[in-house]
Parts: sequence; C-alpha cells; structure tokens
Amino acid sequence: MAVVLALPLLQAQTLRLPGQQRVPALGALSLGLDAGASTQQRQADYIVAVVNSEPVTNNEVRSRMLRIEQQMRQQGAQVPGRIELARQMLERIISERTQLQLAKETGVQISDAMTDDAVANVARQNQMSAEELRRRLEAEGLPFSQFRADLRNELLLNRVRDRELESRAKVSDQEVEQYLREQESGGGQQAAMEVNLAQILVAVPESASTEQQAGLQARAQLVAERARNGIDFAALVKEFSNSPSGSGDGQMGLRAPDRYPELFINATQNLPVGGVAGPLRSGAGFHVLKVIEKKRAGTPAATVAETRARHILLRSSPQLSEAAAVTRLLEFKRRIAAGQADFAALAREFSQDASAKDGGDLGWAAAGMFVPEFEERMNGLAPGQVGDPLVSRFGVHLIQVQERRNTALSPREQREVVRGMLREKKLEEAYTAWAQEVRGRAYVEYREPPQ
Repeated sequence: MAVVLALPLLQAQTLRLPGQQRVPALGALSLGLDAGASTQQRQADYIVAVVNSEPVTNNEVRSRMLRIEQQMRQQGAQVPGRIELARQMLERIISERTQLQLAKETGVQISDAMTDDAVANVARQNQMSAEELRRRLEAEGLPFSQFRADLRNELLLNRVRDRELESRAKVSDQEVEQYLREQESGGGQQAAMEVNLAQILVAVPESASTEQQAGLQARAQLVAERARNGIDFAALVKEFSNSPSGSGDGQMGLRAPDRYPELFINATQNLPVGGVAGPLRSGAGFHVLKVIEKKRAGTPAATVAETRARHILLRSSPQLSEAAAVTRLLEFKRRIAAGQADFAALAREFSQDASAKDGGDLGWAAAGMFVPEFEERMNGLAPGQVGDPLVSRFGVHLIQVQERRNTALSPREQREVVRGMLREKKLEEAYTAWAQEVRGRAYVEYREPPQ
C-alpha cells in the first residue's frame, strides 16, 4: 500500500484555540542539453522555471505529478493528461514558492518539534510507526529528509495563510440572518444536494495477474455483502481498506456531487442513507461505498457529533523548551496511568491557559472548533484515554477525551454553524484573491516545459 503524503493546502474553517476565543485556523542546475535532445537521453534534472531567483526543477514537478496521480487513482477519479497535469502542478508549485518566500520574509517559522509531530500524524493516519513510515518512504524512492522538508513547508504555508487571511473573513450577524432567510425561502430555485460517502478500497496492483484480480474482486464482494448485512462499516474499513483517504472510518466528507468521482455518484445517487453500492471497478481497484448522509446544500445539520475533552497546555519559553515540555507531559501521563496523579489536579496546577481553573475542561466541542492538529489527536482517542504530548502552534498539549455524544443544535448553535460556513466560503474566496496578489508581485521566468 502506498503512503499518502497529502496535507490540505488550505484548511478554510473556523477554529478555536482550546480554552480561548475563536480564531482562524486555519534544486538542481540545468546541464545545458541541446533543445533537440530526446527525453530518453535527458537523465539529469533541469530547470523549468525561476521564481524570484529560486529555481523550480523538472524533478519537483514530476514528483508532485506522481503523488497526485496516485491519490486520484486511489479515489477512483479520472487523471488529467500528463501535459495538462504537468502544467497545473508547475503553476501550483510556483504559487506555493511565492508564499513560502513571503513566509521567510515576514519571519514565519516552524520548529523541529512541530515537524516531528506532523510526521507522527502521517504515520498514525497510515497505521504505522514513524520508523516504519521512514522505511516505507525510502523503499518507494522518497528520501525521508525530503518528506520532512515537504511537511515543514506545508505547515509554513498554512501558518502564513492563517495570518494573512484572518482579517478578510469577518462574518456579520446581518449576513447570518440574511443567509437563514434565503434558505427558508428556498432562494427561488431547487436547492442542490450534498452527500457524504464512505468507501472501502480493495486495491489492485497494476501488475496483478488475472487470477489475482479475481481473488481481489471476490474479497471486495465479501466486504460489500458484510456491509449490506449490517456489519459496522468503520470496522470493515479498518480491516479491509487500502485507501487512507478521508477519516479513519472511510468517510470522505459532506460535499457536492461534482466533487466526487462520477463513478461514485452514478452508483449511489438513487440509494437511501445507509445504502451500500459496489464493488465498483476503477483504475485503483474495487470500491465499496456507503451513503452516510444526504442533505440540502447550505442547510446546517439538525444534530452534530460533539466531544468533551480536557488538556494540559505548556507553552515553550526561554525557561522551558518544547522538548522539555514534552518530557514533562510524558511524566504527567505516566503518573496518571499509574494512578499517582489526577488529570484535573495537574491541569489546575500546571496548565497555562484559561481552562486551567476548570481542570483543563474544554467543554463540548463540535468538529472544526479546534486547530487541526489538536482535533486530529483528540479524534484518535477513546473516551478516558490520554494521548501522547502534542506540539501545536500554541504550545505542547496533553489531551484526554472524556465523553462523546450526538446532540441537537439550538437556534443559536445553528447560527454559529452558519457563521462558520459563511466564514469558510469567505476564506476560500480570500485565499484565491490573496494567492493571486502574491503571485502577481513575483518575478517568474519560464524555461523549458516540464516532462
């Protein structure tokens, strides 16, 4: 199974620092080969563009293309032609390069500890240890040092975007009320639907023989029958799926139909919630799909899954490094597990945020309320479990999940959901405009086209 290296380029959502108010989350040289030299003869890397004196190489573009192609095949999506995909990846790299240069100019930094934690998160998502992740990456031809550098750059991009876009995504009470009125009236036209699908992918290697393909198809058929017979789909995902896309339960998220592969929509459009489709054959293998939710686009859900967690936050300082904070929290975790200390008591004494007086209790929180790295760690814990120390942009956390529930939204909470939806839309629009501004200020020189 190939390792998925994707981190979202923009997490446009409303986030909250635990215990505080809501805040936005959010080369090689050319060898001068003759122009007529064939692709087969061109063994070395070469420059395809220069961005403010920094080169973008053909190998960078090819590496990005391979990664995207792999992800699209795993999701059953149609892959663009290589010439068009190369053009898209080059433009994306140029845009990212200009933003990374802005981050450097404005002093935005990512610590080694935050990068280490991002590596650990990717390993957990792929159900392996960090050392196993290193071996798998190197076996697939990606140096671990390059992987770390890519993750660090992704964190830098998210941080500089958060800072630049915060002031552009304010949502007023009047905008929330107007949106609700438009939804109640139907907007004068039939509202579009959104759907949340979960998938299990039984991958088929390109080199698989006819007999191997038949065996994998039989495996997928068995999975589909178990799902139709009421076996927990999330459990089947953990046991059978070769696709780490989406969450740990296989869900791909509530989205418009045109954001799913056409194969998926054609197979599920007439199914009710809870219906199972498949196995479906794509270039990646056999897919089994379950309809998790359908709703009118733009309408806030009537119920929401919530988690009640508590944490101990230690902020790094000249007197306490991140490494020392991690060590201290590991000792706290050991003492709690041994029954030698109480989580709430430790939080009251040591936690350095507003929740300390409440024993670290963060209250009930729905998805999107915390920064992504905090929420991801929290979602991976069972009730009562204490996680390993987490390094976030705000410090080092020790997290314990207390309870989970599904709860109906009050009118006030529904307005907050709408506010978050409108804010997300504004963030997406603001990001597009800001990225164009940054790109427009850069000097870009195109050299030879990528191959």
